[in-house]
Amino acid sequence: MPFSFIQAQGAFGGGISSWIGQTGPVAKGVLLLLVVFSLMSWAIIIYKGLSLRRAYGQSETFLQVFRKSSKFSEVNAVCVQLKASPLVGVFQAGYLEVNQQVRSAPAGPGGAAAAKPTVKSLESLTRALVRAATGESTRLERRVTFLATTASVTPFIGLFGTVWGIMNAFGDIGRMGSANLAVVAPGISEALITTAAGLAAAIPAAVFFNFYNSRIKVMSSMMDDFALEFLNIVERNFT
Repeated sequence: MPFSFIQAQGAFGGGISSWIGQTGPVAKGVLLLLVVFSLMSWAIIIYKGLSLRRAYGQSETFLQVFRKSSKFSEVNAVCVQLKASPLVGVFQAGYLEVNQQVRSAPAGPGGAAAAKPTVKSLESLTRALVRAATGESTRLERRVTFLATTASVTPFIGLFGTVWGIMNAFGDIGRMGSANLAVVAPGISEALITTAAGLAAAIPAAVFFNFYNSRIKVMSSMMDDFALEFLNIVERNFT
């Protein structure tokens, strides 16, 4: 077996830890940065997965309570137990606006209270619901954008490591005056490791970013439908 091939086997053997140990400082810095991105993205993936699941489940429960109750005050009483649902925020904004408009309604003849509570402006109520829904959507999207950043940035960070490893390989060829496998193996190993690390960080982030975006769109549609349902009830009973 040629000696150069044995040297190449030594450069590539020993597993991933051995490969990383043989990389240069720049490649180690690239790998460290990619590990940080990967760990942060996986923390967000787990956190958002649990929070979106809880938000959807509590939204389903809230809708059942809302449709079975005959008074807004009854629904408001259970909101504390279902805070993870974005529908709760939309309902509370609408409920507050309805209460404010009803309290400010003009009194009846002789200063008596109006026979029927009345909402003066459905447009104001609509704006309050839309504003609350926008705030809840922003809350649902929080931290998910980091997954998009990881998916788009880490392949280029890995590519930088790849280019640097290839440059080292050519530099070794120039210094040694030879292009055999033993000479280029360290530089090529740097290039391959950083490329793989970049893809390992980017692929899960891209997959879960798209998945969570679709779940958030479902939740946003639920909020839009609920706002329309809330407006219909108010229009029937308070105008």
